[in-house]
Parts: sequence; structure tokens; C-alpha cells
Amino acid sequence: MKKEVKKQAILYVVIPCYNEEEVLMETTRQLKEKMEKLVKDKAISKESKVMYVNDGSKDKTWELIEEINKKENFFTGLCLSRNRGHQNALLAGLMVAKEYADIVISMDADLQDDINAMDEMIKKYYQGNDIVYGVRSSRKKDTLFKRMTAEGFYKFMQKMGVDIVFNHADYRLTSKRVLNYLENYKEVNLFLRGMFPLIGFSSDVVYYERNERFAGESKYPLKKMLSFAWDGITSFSVKPIKMVLSIGILIFVVSILILVYSLVVKLLGNTVPGWTFIICSIWIVAGLEMLSLGIIGEYIGKIYNETKARPRFIIARNLVEEDKDERR
Repeated sequence: MKKEVKKQAILYVVIPCYNEEEVLMETTRQLKEKMEKLVKDKAISKESKVMYVNDGSKDKTWELIEEINKKENFFTGLCLSRNRGHQNALLAGLMVAKEYADIVISMDADLQDDINAMDEMIKKYYQGNDIVYGVRSSRKKDTLFKRMTAEGFYKFMQKMGVDIVFNHADYRLTSKRVLNYLENYKEVNLFLRGMFPLIGFSSDVVYYERNERFAGESKYPLKKMLSFAWDGITSFSVKPIKMVLSIGILIFVVSILILVYSLVVKLLGNTVPGWTFIICSIWIVAGLEMLSLGIIGEYIGKIYNETKARPRFIIARNLVEEDKDERR
């Protein structure tokens, strides 16, 4: 049975921003045209907004957001008290936007996400889907290294037991109902790509071709991507811990075999020590022990962060509420 939805849903487009002054004006121009067209086509309500979330930018990003907010009715903004990272900034925008919107689309500020895919996302929402994932149709524009590492990331995450949509980043549409349930997920170590599939409800995908970055530099170099992948694995899977256990059992079995071998050699009178064998054994076992302790330490560290229950973000300015107060 198809759910009932408003004929013209209020849409909020949430865009985290960190040092995006080079792209912000062009992003605003293109999104203004898109929002006007969607309103004209009666796909969304005229109360819809684009919400920029300033994540502690060090350039003039927030000043530009304030300027855009004053000139353009479709645009508003949030300013976090300090830099909290992409996932926390995105979550802040989603949690605020759900108070005003029926549906929320999240995307990046660099114009790589095809804004024309929004039309199909909205259609699929009206067809009864609470989540619509934006999925890349291909990676032809990526370098060979980028393509191999990105696809390897998704495959590895799936092997580690993380329920994740292949080739989907954070370009998605979510309903107010989904975001209300997302608010119940209190973890500090955020990996939103893995959290939405956990919530459930009906979902669909929209395929799109990712564009080249309009200007500026990527905020996700290889080092950050590796860190992001590790956060996702340790936040959603205990397989690394199980792997440590398996390695421990294997080493124990090998040590028993070495013990038997040593006794046999002793009984046969071959008492000359095998220096290479001993040195290699010491280094291999020591290395595996350090690796195991490191993995276990990562989990303990995450548990420590979760138990402190500190706020994941602090909002310093909310232009939506400020605009309401001015109209009063």
C-alpha cells in the first residue's frame, strides 16, 4: 500500500561546507535554478531551502553564506562552533533540517554530485520510498588508482560485514520519518553510509554520472579516505576482533608444532640452534602481537569516546531561526 505524502513536500538540501569559498557562489547559482524549476514544476513546496552547514571554515565561507542568505530566499545556513568533520557537520544539518522539512537531500558543495538527479530522487519519494540513494553509474573520470582504491573500499567494507550501498557516498534523499529514527542513534563514531541501511524502510537508488570538481581541492585525500574506511569498519563490524582471535589460535597451533619439532631435534642429538628460524619466529610473533593489540586498542578507544557521551556538534548560528525572529 502506497503511503500518503504531501503533493508538494518541503525539501531541504543540506550541504556541509569546509573552506568552500571558491565554489560556493557557483553552487548557489546552479542550485537556485534547480530549486526554482522544482517549485515551478510543483515537485516541491516554495518553502523549501538549501542549507549550508559551515564546519569551522578558516576562509570566508561563513561570510558568503550570510551574504547569500540575505539575498536569496531559497538559501539559509548553520554555523558550527568549531570544525567537527564532514560526518558530524552533515548530521547537524540533517537534525536541524528535519524540524522544517518533509524530505532532505544531502550532497557535497563541490558540484560533483549531479543536481539533476534530485528530480528522480523526489519522484521516487512520491512513489513511496523513504530513502533514495544516489549511486555513481561509473568511475570513468577517476584515475586508475582512485578507481581501484574506491571500489576496493566498498568491497572490503562489505566483506567486513558492513551493510553499505556500493558506489554510494552521501548523496541521498531521506524522509522526515527516517531522520526521526536516525536521531535515536547516539554513537559518536559516525559512519552515516552504514547507518541508513540499518534504519530500514523502503528504499531505491538513482544512478548518476559524477562531475569533475568545479574548483578548489578535494577534502578527502587518500589519508582521510583510509581513516574514514577504518572508522566505518570498526563502527559497524567486529570481524577484525574475530580475525585477531583466529590469528591467535593459528599462532598457538604453530607454537605447539614448533615445540614438538624442538623436542624431536633434541632427542636426535641435533642441538645446534637454528638462528634464522628463531629470529624470524620472534619477529613474526612480536609483529602479530603488536598488530593485535593495536586493533583491540582501536575498539577500546572508540568505547571510551562513546562512554563520555559528548555532543557530536554545537550549533553557534542558525539562520533559519534568525530569519524567523526578524520576520516577527
